[in-house]
Amino acid sequence: MWTRLLRGAAAGAAGTTALNAITYLDMAARGRPSSSTPEQTVEALSSMLGLANPAGDGEDDPRADTRSNRLQGVAALTGLGTGVAVGALFAAADDRVDGVLGRLPVGVAGMLIASAALVGANGPMAALGVTDPREWSSADWVSDLVPHLGYGLVTAFAYAAMDS
Repeated sequence: MWTRLLRGAAAGAAGTTALNAITYLDMAARGRPSSSTPEQTVEALSSMLGLANPAGDGEDDPRADTRSNRLQGVAALTGLGTGVAVGALFAAADDRVDGVLGRLPVGVAGMLIASAALVGANGPMAALGVTDPREWSSADWVSDLVPHLGYGLVTAFAYAAMDS
């Protein structure tokens, strides 16, 4: 089981690299800014849990000049963690069904993994009121779906490739 979990985590890391590359390519091609929702989610979650903000407490905090940088770093780490965790969860589910998921066609497995990643990434944002996907424009959806689909396909391919 541990080998399969590590394989899933590594596949999720590969998929996360693909997601980031697709996102940055889109930003470069269209000249669009990065999304601030990951940082807003970290702030909302830390506030909801009553935790000290990992980026500092704001203007009066002596670290205020680095607050934005810290917040971006923590938000990026949560994205990396989500990508690795979804890969590992896919592997755990695959282990529970005796490797059936790992034998699915890469396209099918990729769609399942992409769906899980979309829920893992956007679910907390929606639950915390940071964003409402029902109000997204078509361009917003494309900017979110295409990278996650790339994530799912690369994760599924890497997972399958490590099995052979």
